[in-house]
Amino acid sequence: MNQCLPLGKLSFGMGDRFGHQGKAQLRACVLATELGAHFVPVWNKSNREHSFIGTEPSSLRAEADDAVKALGWKKSYHVDADHIRLETVDRFIAPSDFFTIDVADSIGKPASVTDVKAFAARHPELNGTVSIPNIDKPFVISRTEVERVANKFLLAVQDAGKIYRHILAAKGAENFITEVSMDETDSPQTPTELLIILAAIADQKIPIQTIAPKFTGRFNKGVDYVGDVKQFEKEFNDDLAVIAFAVKKYGLPPSLKLSVHSGSDKFSIYEPMRRALKKFDAGVHIKTAGTTWLEELIGLAEAGGDGLEIAKEIYACAMEHVDEFCAPYASVIDIDKAKLPGAAVVNGWNSKQFTDALRHDQKNPGYNSSFRQLLHVSFKVAAKKGGRYLNALKKHEAIVARNVTKNLFERHMKPLLLGK
Repeated sequence: MNQCLPLGKLSFGMGDRFGHQGKAQLRACVLATELGAHFVPVWNKSNREHSFIGTEPSSLRAEADDAVKALGWKKSYHVDADHIRLETVDRFIAPSDFFTIDVADSIGKPASVTDVKAFAARHPELNGTVSIPNIDKPFVISRTEVERVANKFLLAVQDAGKIYRHILAAKGAENFITEVSMDETDSPQTPTELLIILAAIADQKIPIQTIAPKFTGRFNKGVDYVGDVKQFEKEFNDDLAVIAFAVKKYGLPPSLKLSVHSGSDKFSIYEPMRRALKKFDAGVHIKTAGTTWLEELIGLAEAGGDGLEIAKEIYACAMEHVDEFCAPYASVIDIDKAKLPGAAVVNGWNSKQFTDALRHDQKNPGYNSSFRQLLHVSFKVAAKKGGRYLNALKKHEAIVARNVTKNLFERHMKPLLLGK
């Protein structure tokens, strides 16, 4: 297995659509460190987001470096080429040192029969009864099952191998971190499937440090987890056990950990995650993606005046294009159009009414999850406003930054550190 750039035990993926909140995001990590827990900041931005907004990956590196310098951050930090594939990776290679390899599109596409049978033959240890510490019942896996799982996932892992080796040739093994993402697919991977996937990843000699499987339940954009929390907790615990087993069995990096992706705020599952991480003495990588963009809108609305005016304009445009903006995210949003207030209604709101509807406070009777999800997927509207939107962020920087820092620290990091 190749060497790799080490990744700390707890790492936090922070998306920043418009590149203005790096310092505010890093302050949350500073506050967590003061409580005795070190979250490694990982700034992430996908090719799709760069394309929508008209930025280059080098701008994310500049933002991260500037934030680190401004706050005097002496610990490690990384810049993530988020959800890249072979056809999109090249523009990210120079400025990035963390690569989220997305192979979801290849899941379910059959690998060659020869490769599938060769994989099953190479791994007789997967055939039969497999006992894994901290999982109650042993896995009973037939050769047919190994081949079924390989047929579903092997091509995706082979694709990950090609992308990894492409990056390796350009950067050198010790200069980047590799994550494999399998979460944006139709059905969750079982712990048995995860074990077989990890064996295939080891065959590809990918020094993977985080893996993002799909879990049971819905991780909708910008809102809380929707699903059976007890079932999630069992899956999360079983996956941690599988990872610990696979690290020893297949020589994968000892720092390998689960990554919990998507734009979901995940509030209701932080407590079971915290218990499991403590039980296994394990790490985790968390991504919060577009919630920073929503905190910008909240800050602008809170500022009132021109800030509130821009926030209202963005919502009005989102309502005009609701089907267009929602279509690409259909699998990760649940918007009840009947609960979306009309643009004319919102135009009459004051700052508190707008922020009550948008801020993710489930105890607030004004909170509207459909309103929040629609704005989450409508960041293109702000991008089209160009300098007007960015100038508003600069003008109201203090209010916006306060919201960004508080959201990351109070709603995400503290629950994982301390519980409720």
